[in-house]
Amino acid sequence: MFSKPDQLIKRTGKKGVGRYDYLQLLVTEFQDTKSEEAKEQVVANLANFAYDPINFEYLRKLNVINLLLDLLSEDNTKLIQYALGGICNLVLDPENKEYILHCNGVKIVSSCLSSCDEETVLSAISTLMFLVTPQSKPEITSPTILSCMIQFSTSQNARIRNLATVFLEDYCSPEEVEAARQNTWSL
Repeated sequence: MFSKPDQLIKRTGKKGVGRYDYLQLLVTEFQDTKSEEAKEQVVANLANFAYDPINFEYLRKLNVINLLLDLLSEDNTKLIQYALGGICNLVLDPENKEYILHCNGVKIVSSCLSSCDEETVLSAISTLMFLVTPQSKPEITSPTILSCMIQFSTSQNARIRNLATVFLEDYCSPEEVEAARQNTWSL
């Protein structure tokens, strides 16, 4: 459920820890802890807070977008999964979308398409769809990404297969898909 400022005050009380302060505590905990499990838990919490638009500005101020993008190059599958889930939530905001695109987000997110983790792949496909703008579409529908989507569209995993099919049908022309299929099969 999305929050409004007055609802947050009711839940936290006038002397309770404010949302911004709480998010700042999470970021600090992530930076200070040595425990991988604690880091995973913090990133999962940040990803959940990224679901509510009232937090978008706070998360931008705290550089959480950069933190999440940086985590996509980690070796820890859970950190990547949670970070990408957070990015997927944040990208729905136009300002966040523009920032993520400016930070080479398409390349960073598309690198997660090769993950063995189902949730990561699903979040990567969803995030790429949410990142489509007239300017970013050529990069998002590049032959490399189209080849991945074509492979995913024949996956045994129904969730991945269905989402890849939506990507191909909604963001690509039939001619682009056919050309990519011809290139994929000729390799």
